[in-house]
This record gives sequence, structure tokens and C-alpha cells, in this order.
Amino acid sequence: MSWKSLELTGWGRNSHQTALTARPERQKDLQRAIGDSLAQSGLVAHGGLRAYGDQALPRGDDQHALLTTRMNRILAFDSATGIVTVEAGMCFRDMIRAFVPKGWLIPVSPGTAFATMGGAIANDIHGKNHDTQGSFCNHVLGFELITPDGNTQQVTPDHNLFRATIGGCGLTGVITTVTVQLKKISGNCVQVTETKIKDLESYLIAFDEAIAQNVDYTVGWIDGLAKGKRMGRGIFETATLSDETIELKPAKEKSVPIDFPALALNPLSVRSFNLLYRNRFLRKSRTTLTPFEAFNYPLDAISDWNRIYGKRGFHQFQCVIPRSEGERALPLLLDTIARSGAGSFLSVLKTMGGDGRGLLSFPMKGYTLALDFPHKAGVEALFRSLHKITADHGGRIYLAKDSMLTRDEFDAMYPNADEMRQVLASLPHSEKLTSQMAARLALTGDAA
Repeated sequence: MSWKSLELTGWGRNSHQTALTARPERQKDLQRAIGDSLAQSGLVAHGGLRAYGDQALPRGDDQHALLTTRMNRILAFDSATGIVTVEAGMCFRDMIRAFVPKGWLIPVSPGTAFATMGGAIANDIHGKNHDTQGSFCNHVLGFELITPDGNTQQVTPDHNLFRATIGGCGLTGVITTVTVQLKKISGNCVQVTETKIKDLESYLIAFDEAIAQNVDYTVGWIDGLAKGKRMGRGIFETATLSDETIELKPAKEKSVPIDFPALALNPLSVRSFNLLYRNRFLRKSRTTLTPFEAFNYPLDAISDWNRIYGKRGFHQFQCVIPRSEGERALPLLLDTIARSGAGSFLSVLKTMGGDGRGLLSFPMKGYTLALDFPHKAGVEALFRSLHKITADHGGRIYLAKDSMLTRDEFDAMYPNADEMRQVLASLPHSEKLTSQMAARLALTGDAA
């Protein structure tokens, strides 16, 4: 197995680290690479490069990084039950393209199709249908895990490492295979209804109505710069699984070829974008048939879209607020963001249906708000304010997107943080499997 020195970064491009990397293509190569790196300075698994911050970045130049995306094969599939086992480097796009034509859909997808199955477990990812389907790991039947001592474990929901691994940021071991229950479908698309919403109160009412009707998918785009009576205005999307099959036309490749200059992202450009986006259709609402990929992964239509934030990158703030606190906390968050003038092209509001199964799972019954902010002066102070509002109202920050949490903030938001530290401390050689995030949050090794 050959190792090559590469500079790695998260999707937000706000943290960087040079490390020795390997891209195994076969299980035997994967086993050898893990053994080599654990015997030396340790490693971190680096999958689809879609964690925004430093979760999948090595702590230092001497630590190894395992790039898993070439481990992307289907190992077994039962066409009668929809149970499939794949290598952990397989991404959601490949899963959808392989199984939707067979009448099966992966039940829960994140906002990008390039996330891997291993990453989905490590972050217990959620989608636009959390109220009806829960998190990805609600549908995971088991996975294979190589622990820091080099041993292979077959982990099922009754295994002692299951709760620590799902949502566990890749710290209990390297996930090599995943078995998941797919959902039977009749078509290849969803019927999407987009409705213009005038303010935050109307948004929360719209979510309540959709949940009461058991709508398959719900998501809202919000104008992050709107203030006063217009705060929270945007476009609300609901979608239901369709029995229809529509022709899928090859999408024309689009990309952001250069890093945008820092001055390109300013309140005027964000305000202009928000105006155009809100008025992209003239009626109050419209309904269309949309392929699964186009609905679930709209940003994937433009590769390297993260370059619009320039060379310095960006940070994403994503919190979840308990449902009982939404009417109080969401206005505070949106007002703080609007007053900062650092609004986001991407401002998304969703609902969540309940707690995840992992010690560090992000979901709880409530509202989740996500926005991007350029990496520049003042952004850290803004995040401290947003974190405080979140913690004061019983919420938490999504670790897959995080690059700013302190240990104290993390401990206040995640009640199982110390239990997770105890589990990791009980694993032989757990200090060999770590990351910049693990050090920042004092989760593993000498950092804890």
C-alpha cells in the first residue's frame, strides 16, 4: 500500500492539514493500510470530504489519513427484502443510481449525494424527512468496524459499540461495510410543492400542517437578511413520493472554476440572490415532478460550489432547537444573524421528529436551522453568540458541520459527552484514532 503526502481540508475549506494518505481499493489493502497506520502514528478516516470543519482532519503531519471512496462496491443485495450490504466508501449518488431503477430507495439522505455510507453512520445523518423516517442509522442493520487495536467487530444494534459509533465522528474505529434496509418505491421522483411564506410565524404553521398530514418531505429556504415583520420569509417545500417514472435527462456539468474574491460575498450580493431566489416563480405556489437526485441534492448540480466563499473558506452554523423553544429561539437566532450583516446564500429550516440512537446523535424533536458564513473577521464572535442562544434554549450544534465549538459548549449541548469519552477511553489504543475535532472537544487520548 503506497502512501502519499496530501493537503486535506473539510468542505468549508476553513481548516487544512497535510498528512500521509492512502486510497485502498480492496478489502485486503484496506486492512493493511489500517494496520500500518495504527502501528505507527495513528489515523483518521476521510470519506467523501463533505464534513465541513475539522472532523475528518488529522491532528498533525505524522498522522495518516485513509481515503475510503474507492471502497465503493455492492457486496450483497436481497431483491425480495431490500436489504443491501455495501462497502463504506459508497456514496449516496451511487446508491440511488443503482437501486432506484430496481424499485428501492435509501430511506434517508443528507444534503449532498457525495457523502459516504461510513460518513453517514459517523454523523447519524438526517434528511428532509426526519419526521417520518428518522435518521439514517434508524435503517442500519449492522456494520463492520475495525477498532483502534486492529480487531474487526461485527456491530449490530445490540452491540456495545453501536450507540458510540453512530454519530461518533469516526472515533470508535474504521467502518468498512454497512448493511442497510432500503425502502420499496414505485416511481423515480417526488411531487414537490413550493409555497411562498411571508414570515417565521407562517413558516411554523406550515410545518405543523405538513407534519399533521404526514407529508414525506419538508424543507424551507429562508431569507437570512430579512428583519422585522419580514423575518423568516422564504419558500416552503413539501414533497411526496410519486408512483410515476419520468425520463431522466443527463445533467450538464456545471462548476465554480475559480475562488471568488472576498468582496464578491457581501450584504448586497446576498440580498440580491435572496430576492431572485424568492421570485424565481411568480405565483404563490407551484407543483412539479422532480427526480430524487434533483430534490435531495440541489447544490450538487454545481461542483465545487464551496469556492464561492473564496480561498479563506466558510463555516456553517447548524443547530437544532427543541420544538417547545422554537418560537423563542428561532427569532433570536435570525435577528442576530440579520443584524450581523453576514447573511448566507444558503439558509435552510427543517423539522426533526425525535432523538437519534447514538450517544452523540444530533437530532432531537424540534427545528434545525443551517446557514453559511464566510471565514472573516467577526465570524467567531457571531458563532459564540449563536452557540449561546442555542445552548440557552436546550439545543445543540451538528458536529458534521461544526468548526467552532469549544469543549464547554459541546459538553453543555451533548449530555452524553462524558459517557462517550468513557467508551473511547475503554478501547485499547483509542489515542491512535483521533482528529482535530476530537482534540478540540477533548474526546480522545491525551486531549480528554
